Amino acid sequence: MKSKILSPAQLQKKIRGLKQKKIVFTNGCFDILHAGHVTYLQKAKKSGDFLIVALNTDASVSELKGPSRPVNPLKDRALVMSALECVDAVTWFGEETPIKLIQKFTPHLLVKGGDYTLSTIVGADWVLHHGGKVKTIPLLKGRSTTAILKKKAAL
Repeated sequence: MKSKILSPAQLQKKIRGLKQKKIVFTNGCFDILHAGHVTYLQKAKKSGDFLIVALNTDASVSELKGPSRPVNPLKDRALVMSALECVDAVTWFGEETPIKLIQKFTPHLLVKGGDYTLSTIVGADWVLHHGGKVKTIPLLKGRSTTAILKKKAAL
């Protein structure tokens, strides 16, 4: 089986060969994979044919979440993410947002968690302008990496 972990350039080539497939794109840190992540990703996959997950690089996670993060390095996060049946491809980005990837891939559907609104989803305007759709998926209540880390710290 070929690896699902692809550089942005490799993934762009792969997407070109998927002309009849509905491409779904999501992104995030996915630092400690938990039930909320898995449920979210399964629902995202059901919205299309080919699910791309773009991971923040370690430096990007640290900037967003603080110096103690990520708990798991990019290589490990990508390996775990690629093992999920619902995920078709894993790539990464080092910028503050995934806008360059979204513009490069121009997915049919851009998906984010229910804690986002259309106006706060990076790349929504690009996807909509190019005939795609943007969707939010409700989060699994009480499940977050931050909550897991706080619980661990309290023990």
